[in-house]
Amino acid sequence: MSLLAAQSAPATAAALAAKDYPSKFIRIVVPYGPGAGPDVVGRIIAEKLGPVLGTNIVFENRGGGGGMLGTEIVAKSAPDGYTLLLQTAAYATYPYFFKNVPYDSAKDLIPVTLAARNVGYVLVVNPSLPARTVGELVALAKANPSKLNYGTAGVGSVMQMAAELFAHMTAIKLMPVHYTGVPAALSDTISGQIEMGFPAAPSALPFTQAGRLRVLAITAEKRWNKMPDTPTLAEAGVKGYKYIGWYGFWFAAGTPPEYVARIQSEVARAVREPAVKQKLEEQGLEGVGSTPQELAKIIEEEFALNKKLTAAMGIQPQ
Repeated sequence: MSLLAAQSAPATAAALAAKDYPSKFIRIVVPYGPGAGPDVVGRIIAEKLGPVLGTNIVFENRGGGGGMLGTEIVAKSAPDGYTLLLQTAAYATYPYFFKNVPYDSAKDLIPVTLAARNVGYVLVVNPSLPARTVGELVALAKANPSKLNYGTAGVGSVMQMAAELFAHMTAIKLMPVHYTGVPAALSDTISGQIEMGFPAAPSALPFTQAGRLRVLAITAEKRWNKMPDTPTLAEAGVKGYKYIGWYGFWFAAGTPPEYVARIQSEVARAVREPAVKQKLEEQGLEGVGSTPQELAKIIEEEFALNKKLTAAMGIQPQ
């Protein structure tokens, strides 16, 4: 065989393999329970993705370890393009809260696409709390250091990071109360067991409309059209504050780039479909469909932010 032929053989083989991909069902591992944010997002996208790819999309909810269990499953799966991870921004918090993360995010997983991002989280308080603005809440917290509790969806969750970024930027001390999910944290904020929280805006909306929670601000850089009177935290006096959640896909490292490119392009196409866009908007989400490189950059920035925040919090991995 000539040198030219030898060099072109792998490329030809890869092209043929990509043409036949996928040839069986694709499994999406969601490291949270059924009905959680990423599960809902994944199923909305999969309704369009499966038919376009010509295969079935099978969901596997593997909660546990704050999201690490399901992530580990994908990190240690065969890099054959048939097992996808659907994770949240919590992916970039694990090394700073847990000493023995069972995979190396830099070596064991490769980004595919940022599928969607949310409209932000909202700073909500129990209506009995004597704080009707962000400024009043900050003053109350400074007068009562470490006495105001906020709920989280678990150690290292996005709810915790949103709250701690707020505390860091306003020089106050808040105490986290960890729950196994958003509903429990919301329930205790509504009942007054804890004073405040940072749930995703859509999950808090029914309770703020009913007067069961008081909303003070939203964490995004712009207001949400369903809460037009709710200022951003930056508008409310916390200059430079911005924190939003997102959902992204990963493959195990070593997955053929042709497969990564195929899934990325089809997810990007799916989230721009009118029906998918509408369903995402109903969940307070915006479809993105980024390149792998764009998701990698976001992850790098979030690891850096979380490292800074957890250091300021005095967090030591456990």
